[in-house]
Amino acid sequence: MKMKQTDVLALWRHVLVTSLHQEAPDLTARQMALLLTVYTIDGPHTVRGLAESLKISKPAVTRALDRLSELDFARRKRDEADRRNVLIQRTVKGSVFLSEFAAIIAAAVEAKLPGQPNDRSE
Repeated sequence: MKMKQTDVLALWRHVLVTSLHQEAPDLTARQMALLLTVYTIDGPHTVRGLAESLKISKPAVTRALDRLSELDFARRKRDEADRRNVLIQRTVKGSVFLSEFAAIIAAAVEAKLPGQPNDRSE
């Protein structure tokens, strides 16, 4: 089934509004993109690698990581193999946050939002 642009935007709006009602902290688009990259793409992850992957500056990655670290959604760890590198690691709290966010998205997809056809077999 191919969704219309307005349907996709309605779905995303529904996800965002639902997430606002959760006890979880608000993340910026940059913070969420960085978090999703760390959790959905196999590492190891470095600031340089994340900056290249997301096509943003290293200072922007560092600021986003500062916030994610404060929330315990990601952590920095010195690379034992090359002490010049700092690796970005996943945390249990970050995994839980993304699992709950994924559940919101899945529920929104299953919900009959305005403009979505009733027959999903298209």
